[in-house]
Amino acid sequence: MKALSESEISKMLLVKCKDWQLKGSYIEKDFKFTTFVEAFSFMTAVALKAEKMDHHPDWSNVYNSVNINLSTHDAGGITKLDFELAEAIDSIFIIYQTTA
Repeated sequence: MKALSESEISKMLLVKCKDWQLKGSYIEKDFKFTTFVEAFSFMTAVALKAEKMDHHPDWSNVYNSVNINLSTHDAGGITKLDFELAEAIDSIFIIYQTTA
């Protein structure tokens, strides 16, 4: 898979992943939850989706917050696969927001 150009990334951020930010060689988003259990449950749901896509995020968790960075290491940058996973992550997050 080929890495996207900066203009392609900017367009995708405007159109598909408005809440994600370009940070160097990856796109990033922070997610906030009420509790650690909610944050960890979200991470579990994302992990299952990422495994199905065979595309795994770089992430961290501190109590009720989760930070996710996406890039395609094999391509040396950000690809369409990163945006597909970002959209899937956003869809999972919506479920957690409506159940909280």
